[in-house]
Amino acid sequence: MKIVSGKSEIVYLLSRVIEKFEKESGEVIIKNSNRKNYEPIAKVLSEISNQLPYTSETLVHDVYESDPNPRNLEYPFRKYDITGNQIKDAFFNQIVSKPRPFLIDACYIYLYGKGRKGFEADPMDPNLIWSEKTEIDVTEEKEQPVIAPLQKTVRGKSTYIIIILLFASLIFTFFQWRTSQKQINTLSRDFKILPYKATQAEIDSLEGIWLCYTGSPQARSSDPNRYHLVVPNILEIKYKEGYFLFTRYGASFVHDGYMQFESPWLVSIHSYVRNKEGKIESPRHSLMKLNDTNEYKNVISASWSFDVGEKNNIIGIREVYIKQGKGGIVEEVLNTVENASCKCKIVKWHKNDNEIQVFQLKNQLLDEMTDHRLKSLLDEKSILLRTPDENLIIRDTSNYK
Repeated sequence: MKIVSGKSEIVYLLSRVIEKFEKESGEVIIKNSNRKNYEPIAKVLSEISNQLPYTSETLVHDVYESDPNPRNLEYPFRKYDITGNQIKDAFFNQIVSKPRPFLIDACYIYLYGKGRKGFEADPMDPNLIWSEKTEIDVTEEKEQPVIAPLQKTVRGKSTYIIIILLFASLIFTFFQWRTSQKQINTLSRDFKILPYKATQAEIDSLEGIWLCYTGSPQARSSDPNRYHLVVPNILEIKYKEGYFLFTRYGASFVHDGYMQFESPWLVSIHSYVRNKEGKIESPRHSLMKLNDTNEYKNVISASWSFDVGEKNNIIGIREVYIKQGKGGIVEEVLNTVENASCKCKIVKWHKNDNEIQVFQLKNQLLDEMTDHRLKSLLDEKSILLRTPDENLIIRDTSNYK
């Protein structure tokens, strides 16, 4: 018995994989063109695909050559790793006509407990069984003196109608485009979107990986041990057609946002807490000057205390940005033994030279940091409360553990 193949097969398999993953994990996958949304599924399938060199007999699939992995590479750099981008192209964009065999086998094993070869021998899903469609033989038309002219007339009218419809569609599309352009131009003018064109030197200075220290935990009134607490964040900033997109990894939150140059060497930074609904949550606005020679870039931000419930208040704060470099891939590590041992979020930066730099993101005592230059920049004087409050004076309780 033959089963379907190619694009229709992988689209159906991935739709079932997403359905099963959402049901078992309780996590909702936002199905759009953002490759990040598909990474949880990609990692699950990668755990299966990287075992394929050892499971051909037990799980009944094609034989795959082994991957020695002498450098102990981790996801997504192993030979049979599946990425969120691959799933996006195959499932959402549907541009993959010849999917990779290890992706197909991983899907079959995840759904049916056996590889494609085993499934073909004993199909368990009728939607994947190929059936031959009825074929219509097209024979040459015989001469029909009366009917032939009528057919030509009908065809001529049909062609004329199609041309009119196409022309009307083009006119409609043109006016839609003109209306959209006017709206974009109006928004760009009113909101001053990209009023300044950044130079290549400015682009190079901003794009890359940054370490950002913030003292916002000091403003959390619910934490009695907040004296001189600071937290490091990792920013991955990428240039895109005149502006910049970035992801900010913190100890408790992940922020998404954008940046743009407002004038020479002056950058505005807008971000918000990532959530599954795509809503704006806890917006943060900042200003950065990049033209000084100091390695430490002092940034003024309108931020949040990220306290509990109604105590989460707007604060003004100084943050310190320190550029780490450019290129490579940033990976957020979750739910591992490493996380449990350090009680922190772990972010790994896979550099272009295959070196891996590890950052542990958690609240730290400013007084215990070896970098003394940060102390005068991020102490309690760096925080401005929205409403003055004498009861929120931050004191040394000397009992932080």
